[in-house]
Amino acid sequence: MNGMVQLVSENPGAALGALGGVIALLLILVAVLFSRLSALRSLYETMMRGEESGKSMEKMLLAHIEETRRVAEENAKLREENERIDALLQTAVTRVGVVRFSAFQDMGSDLSYAVALLDAKNNGVVFSSIFAREDSRSYVKPIVDGRSRYTMTKEEEQAVKDAIAAAK
Repeated sequence: MNGMVQLVSENPGAALGALGGVIALLLILVAVLFSRLSALRSLYETMMRGEESGKSMEKMLLAHIEETRRVAEENAKLREENERIDALLQTAVTRVGVVRFSAFQDMGSDLSYAVALLDAKNNGVVFSSIFAREDSRSYVKPIVDGRSRYTMTKEEEQAVKDAIAAAK
């Protein structure tokens, strides 16, 4: 510190010149910063007034917030509707199995059939129809969890297995 005081006292003109240079540099720096600040202030005011697009930034932000709220409400309604449809689909027929067969050896063609119609929980019915030369017979058996409380033919069992396998 003493060395600096001695240097200034021995060369006051040089010290004064150096301080003047530092002050000039600081003035230039302040002018540049003031210019940049002025440009930013002008841009900020333009955005807040909305001179270019006719809308202020505040109005645009409020409009976007309202739009976001509306979209969120619509998404909630769509989610509820999706859940309702999903629950409905659980009870809709989504699994089908069909087996055609010839019930009698003396009959040509596979005119007899068994059709299983099941929902997502393997509940539903199995229809079967047996065609003979003189008549035909139709049967309907309820299916719960992939099984019937009534005795099923091998073709009916196969139709139920095919319907269950269709979901996998």
